[in-house]
Amino acid sequence: MPQQAWSKKRERQYEHIKDGLRERGESTDKAEEIAARTVNKERARSGEAKTSSP
Repeated sequence: MPQQAWSKKRERQYEHIKDGLRERGESTDKAEEIAARTVNKERARSGEAKTSSP
């Protein structure tokens, strides 16, 4: 699920979040969704994305 626009740092962040959620008992699909949303939100906040997040 990692996006092409993501840097290596963001890909590692995605995997770390996803693995942590899986350890806590989330389903794989839900863990991937939450991880992707979190990484995209962080990208937007740091100015890496085209649109910013408040």
